[in-house]
Amino acid sequence: MIPVRETAKDVTFSVKVHPRAKRTAITGMAGDALKISLTAPPVDGKANKAVIEFLAGIFEIPRSSVTIASGATSRLKVIRVIGMNKAMLEQRLNGAGNFKF
Repeated sequence: MIPVRETAKDVTFSVKVHPRAKRTAITGMAGDALKISLTAPPVDGKANKAVIEFLAGIFEIPRSSVTIASGATSRLKVIRVIGMNKAMLEQRLNGAGNFKF
């Protein structure tokens, strides 16, 4: 299970991004982070934009509700999702793959 930090307004969790992959998907876990493969390259913020769009689609929320709290230039990022609690996040992530978090 990935560690999810929850406040009254948002949740945060770590992701490890693998850019230039064959397809965009959640591919498992890397330590305490959710591992996400992206087709986007890690140049000009394209991978950051792709991870935000991908997660917003999984969570069925506006892209503006998903931000990168830290790690914008790193493969290891902290994602902040506004307006979602830990239970909702885990439910959506469990439905997005063939594994349980």
